[in-house]
Order: sequence, then structure tokens, then C-alpha cells
Amino acid sequence: MPHPPDCVRANVALAPYTTMGLGGPARWFARCTSVGELRECLAFAQREGLPVQVFSGGSNIIFSDEGFDGLALNVALRGLREEESRDDAILSVGSGEPWDDVVLRAAGRGWGGIECLSGIPGSTGGTPVQNVGAYGQDVGETLTSVRALDRRTLVEREFSRDECAFGYRESRFKGPDADRFIITEVRFRLTRNSEPEIRYPELARELGEGAGDARRLTPGDVRTAVLALRRRKSMVVDPSDENSRSVGSFFTNPVVTKTFLEERLKAFPVPVFPAPGGVKLSAAWLVEHSGFPRGFRKGGAGISEHHALAIVNRGGTTADVLALAGEIEEQVYGKFGVRLQREPVVVRYNPR
Repeated sequence: MPHPPDCVRANVALAPYTTMGLGGPARWFARCTSVGELRECLAFAQREGLPVQVFSGGSNIIFSDEGFDGLALNVALRGLREEESRDDAILSVGSGEPWDDVVLRAAGRGWGGIECLSGIPGSTGGTPVQNVGAYGQDVGETLTSVRALDRRTLVEREFSRDECAFGYRESRFKGPDADRFIITEVRFRLTRNSEPEIRYPELARELGEGAGDARRLTPGDVRTAVLALRRRKSMVVDPSDENSRSVGSFFTNPVVTKTFLEERLKAFPVPVFPAPGGVKLSAAWLVEHSGFPRGFRKGGAGISEHHALAIVNRGGTTADVLALAGEIEEQVYGKFGVRLQREPVVVRYNPR
């Protein structure tokens, strides 16, 4: 075998690179800090016929206990550029920048549009893939363009917001072009000197809007409130909090038609929210009312004591986590007829 690129190492444990802390070794591992290194590693994998698994912050991925029999490619492109105008601020962010650092920087300058996304772990490049959202905001609202490297041609190209095809926790990078592109840079247009828009009732209560005037709020105020909410739910990565050893929400909130809601779920007081094409159900409610309360434990996995959608590593294995996830899915479908969809990427060993 030809000598691999300098950034490639053999037999590297993957668990330390993930928020869940699970997974065996990668046959080959590379932490790439430039587009050039990405190209070299992809070319190496193509020559050797290796499967490639791309990831960055490790907050939305679960590796097999056996590891990964290919090249695990960790994207660590850094850099942040700012451009200000009278009303707007443009942030151009390297895909490997920690996402919450970007939110902190924006909120600290009074730039609005992503403050509700505070405390979400992972990298900036992962946010468009999932169209990450929380507390009434998602990145698709402020993102203006994405630069990405085509894994087939090794050529970079740019996508406008419309070309990203954003939906609820969806994008072209998760759907039709899954595993084709590696995001290298993301650009956001944020607002200056504008009022934060509070759309989420829980956040409004935390901010005490009933007794105050929303126009006095700053993005920094909203960030503080969001972080307080997330910490109470153990949804901020904290080594001292075992409930945070998760990938965040393991399941997305399912969207069903109004007809399905009326015919199949009329007898159940499941919380619902408006959604394109129907209504969105609370996945957390479905999980808890299917026999999996907060704090539930089975083997080396369990449900967070503070959030029903977080499956937590309780000192077990990936197999433990996936077994519990499968049991939850089966019970929810059996009781409510609703199929839960998983948020994290599950990477199998994939022996050649």
C-alpha cells in the first residue's frame, strides 16, 4: 500500500471524538485542517478503495463498538471573517469552528439571528446538514451560502440558501446529496440593532416576557436564557454531568397529517405544533408515554433524567444504546402507530 498522507494515522480510537463517548477504533483516521488535506485524504481513500466517514464535532454520530474499517475523516477547518454594514453583519465561518463559539461571538456583538441556537454542540459545518434548529430558530433562516467539496471530483463549489433545500431537520446534504459533499465554509447574514423575535413559549417564560418589554432584550439576553434552559435539561455538553453523554435529541418530532391525528391519535393528549403538510408531534411526549420515563435505565444505556429525547451512555456500549433506541421505536409504533426517525448518524463497522 502506498504511504498515506502525513495527516493520516492508523488504528485511532473514535470514542474520544464523540459526545456520546462510544465507538471502537478507525482503521485509518485523519484530522484535516485545510481543504488541501481533505483532497489528499479523499484521493488516498479512492486509490485504496476505502469507505470514508466524514464527521467533525462528533455530536450527531455514533460509531460501532467494532469501530470503522475505513477512513474516518475529521473535518477541522477553522477561521472566521466578519463584514459589517449599517443593518447587517456577514459571518463567514470555517466548517470546523465549534458552533457555540460562533453564537457567542455573534451575541456578544449584538448580532441577531442565531442566539436561540446557543449551547448546541458540534461544528458549524454540521448545522446546514441537519438544518439545526431550537427554540423557534433554525440556521436556514440566516444562512446565505455554503461552500462544499465534492467528494467525487475533489472540486469546491458554492450553494445558495435556496440550493440547500432546507426543511425540518433536512437539507440536500442529508437527503439527495448525502455523503457527496464535505462542507468547508458557511456564511450567515445576521441583523444589527433589531429586536430579538421570541417564538417559543418556554423561552418567553424564561425571559419573563409577561412582565417586560421584548424590545429591551438583546441577543445576549436570549442566549443566557437559552443556555439556562438547555443546562437544566443536560443538553449542554458538560463532563461533570453524566446526563450530557448523548447526541442530544435522538429522535426528531414526527410530522403527520391532520387526518392521521384525528383518526389515530384523537384519544391521546399528545402536544402538537403547526408544520408544513400537517402537524408536528412531540416526540418526547410519545417516548415518555410509551413506557420510557426520564431516568429510565436498561443495561449500559438510559434516558436522560432531564430530557426524554436524550438517550444517554451509562457506561455501556453502542449496542446498548441502539438496542434501547430500537425498543423505544417499537413501543411508540405499537401504541401510537407513529414511526420515530433517528437524528444521529449510526456508522457500522463495514468490514471489507
